Amino acid sequence: MKQILLNDLKWEVKGYWPWVPLKGTSMELGQELMGVTDWMPATVPGGVHYDLYRQGWISNPYEELNSLSCEWVENRWWVFRTTLERPELESTRIELVFQGLDYEAAVYADNVLLGEHRGMFEAAIFDVTDLLSERESLEISVLLKQAPDEMGQIGKTSATFTQKSRFNYKWDFSTRLVNVGIWDDVVLRVHQQCSWDVVSITTDTELGKKGSGQAFGRITIQASIKQMAGPEHVRALTASITCSDPEGNPLQVQSYSVLSGEVLNAELDIPEPQLWYPNGYGKQPLYSLKLKLLDEYDMELDTRSLQIGIRKLNYMRNVESPANALPYTVVINGRKIYIKGVNMTPLDHLYGNVTVEQYQQMIHLMKAAHINLVRVWGGGIIEKKAFYDLCDVNGIMVWQEFIQSSSGIDNIPSKQPEFLELLRKTACAALCDKRNHVSMTVWSGGNELMSEPNKPSDLSDTNLAMLKELVEKYDPQRLFLPTSASGPVEYITEVKGQGHDVHGYWKYMGNPYHYELYGSNDNLLHSEFGVDGLSSLKSLEKFLNADNLQPISMENSAVWRHHGEWWDTLSREEEMFGGMNDLKQFSACSQWMQAEGIRFVLEANRRRKFRNSGSIVWQFNEPWPNVSCTNLVDYYGETKMAYHWVKQAFRPLHASLDYRSLLLTAGTRFQGNVFVHGVDGGRVQVDAEVLDAAGRSLYRQTFEADGDKDRAVCAGSLNFSVPEQENLLYFVRLSFRDVEGELQQNLYVFSTAKKHLYAPTLELTGGNLQVRQESLWHPAGVGEKSRQAHFTLHNTGSEVLLHVHAEEKGNHYWMEAEEQFHTLFPGEKRTVMVTCTPKLAGGFLTGENYSSTDALPEIKFCSFLRAQGETIPDEGEGKHE
Repeated sequence: MKQILLNDLKWEVKGYWPWVPLKGTSMELGQELMGVTDWMPATVPGGVHYDLYRQGWISNPYEELNSLSCEWVENRWWVFRTTLERPELESTRIELVFQGLDYEAAVYADNVLLGEHRGMFEAAIFDVTDLLSERESLEISVLLKQAPDEMGQIGKTSATFTQKSRFNYKWDFSTRLVNVGIWDDVVLRVHQQCSWDVVSITTDTELGKKGSGQAFGRITIQASIKQMAGPEHVRALTASITCSDPEGNPLQVQSYSVLSGEVLNAELDIPEPQLWYPNGYGKQPLYSLKLKLLDEYDMELDTRSLQIGIRKLNYMRNVESPANALPYTVVINGRKIYIKGVNMTPLDHLYGNVTVEQYQQMIHLMKAAHINLVRVWGGGIIEKKAFYDLCDVNGIMVWQEFIQSSSGIDNIPSKQPEFLELLRKTACAALCDKRNHVSMTVWSGGNELMSEPNKPSDLSDTNLAMLKELVEKYDPQRLFLPTSASGPVEYITEVKGQGHDVHGYWKYMGNPYHYELYGSNDNLLHSEFGVDGLSSLKSLEKFLNADNLQPISMENSAVWRHHGEWWDTLSREEEMFGGMNDLKQFSACSQWMQAEGIRFVLEANRRRKFRNSGSIVWQFNEPWPNVSCTNLVDYYGETKMAYHWVKQAFRPLHASLDYRSLLLTAGTRFQGNVFVHGVDGGRVQVDAEVLDAAGRSLYRQTFEADGDKDRAVCAGSLNFSVPEQENLLYFVRLSFRDVEGELQQNLYVFSTAKKHLYAPTLELTGGNLQVRQESLWHPAGVGEKSRQAHFTLHNTGSEVLLHVHAEEKGNHYWMEAEEQFHTLFPGEKRTVMVTCTPKLAGGFLTGENYSSTDALPEIKFCSFLRAQGETIPDEGEGKHE
């Protein structure tokens, strides 16, 4: 079988009123019904919104309130068309395949109806053999009816009737912007007499027989053979399987005699395999598997190539787990894996426009932050193939949910027959398509499905029981969880013994309650929680008009409410810092509280490793620009302060301080335990230092502990006397060396101010940031045109500089600094490497894409509410290669 990609054909699209394309002419006048729009160039894959924007039919829906004036788009019918030339290839059957139609479609070839299709996640396949045998070309038309009127975040789950991505219809991190279009690849499959059909690959590892001690990797292959001619033409075939090691060297070639229409079952044993591990636990070697199908004359009929990882996958209950708990701890190659996870929404509201490069950047950011699992949320989409390929390569385990989610009014999984049939088709397609990815780790029935308030649905629900049966049939190796959270209660609770897999909360819970709640919790798995925070000023300026670039409550601004209604943090920041004078200050304070809140939860959970099996932060990204949200990376690819503190909290070797309040009482003693996390053994030294804002060291204490890979180790108690002065800041800095000997630090900021606890930080004016570019921009090795440079940062002032970070002045690069939002006390220096990767995004982000005429990156460094000091270039002037 040959696959010909049809994305780059000349596609056009035109909008109509409902039913008009089927009627064509007026019944009364007999004249052509011309439609709502003219024919215009179409992006495939993509969506009609971007095509309309390019032709001036709509304003940018991501800016201000513009999306409100775009809601007519979902209520029209849309026709895509292109011309398909007959391929010059020998063929028995030719199939036209749409990998993703969104949502209800009728497909025509030269006005002949090929068939109808409904659903986003199951391929639409049409046989065009006979038509192409008679003609040199075909006009292909795809009629997409208006989007179904499904429910957004607020509604009744029991009334759900589609398998369309529900976040499109309004969620707390998105607006109502319902995608319509061809959202995934279009291909032409050219078959000869026989082709591979469904291929299932599983891998395992075991010790050799008779006590040899030699390890073997086992690859089990089950592949059905589809006969393209009639059943009377059974053929004798040869199936050839070649397995090559991760370096590309052939290891085994095996041949099997099979008949067309049969299923091939084969096993390959690989001595001493290179095993696949999640990020942070080892490497991710991938073996190449090539399946060839040959006829009786040794002519090649079809070839299927796959990249596979070899590993043993198990699950176990947590340490001290209740007897009725599910097995939440993932075990790979006999090693318990502590989950350092994030929840992911679709990368764009109009998901058809997302590029491979956007997936690459997001997965790169996950890996760099020591993340080892991503939960693909059930209110979004089942992602494109490129996403799962990248997870395989980078060691990011995938928790994939089927397309179901809570709705607030009721959260009961739908039992409508129409819905269950669609859900079954989606689940079967997803299971067969994704199970060969070594990164696939957990299947879940959906997001926050509940049989009654605060009680997650279980397998007594017929909807979820059906999904369980499908997983057992098509992918029995993986764990199936009925829903996330999976109970016995939905939300995090102070009641002991009830918090197994829990969700919540999504706000900073205030000082001291935030620390009391999370610091003493006993949940087994924290699969969704977060804290909200504003986007950076750089990003806010891209979608807000100048009149809206000022601190304001969501209650008092329709525009702000439109871009993040649930995530109003103004009162929180005013309580912690005092009045918010400008938007830059508001953003900086808000991002700090988000980072502080999330970091504490991650460290508190990690202190209970493997009684707690991990944390999955809500949320990694956002699909459209929000003023405020619970995301770590904003729509434009800018990382927030919380991303970098999550990165610190997830470090392979980490030291944390257990505290229960940010408020210190003058003249009393502070006591908090110091913990060491994630060491395979050996002695670890942690130096704790208490400093004031002038950098004076007030107290020092050294801790030593023997590391343990399966639990956090308490190294001792930090105990110091708080000075008598009021309204002062105190800093506790933990310093330690990582496994490579590099110095790492973790800083906590406390205050004695009873009102507006962090207000003293706004009065820090004595720091001075001096920046020197130490190297020319040079190739980074991350991407073809990525560039790196080193900068030395020096605080030449008399007070501390908080949250020192880099920003790229322009918009054409994704910027990453190896260390961000760190603190420099007077006289301290630090050298930071900055990497910039040219943007190549899709849809409404294309205006920021890099072009060959763009200049090299320009980097500025800032601290908390402070602009950059003097920048001293290197001897080569620093801006040129």
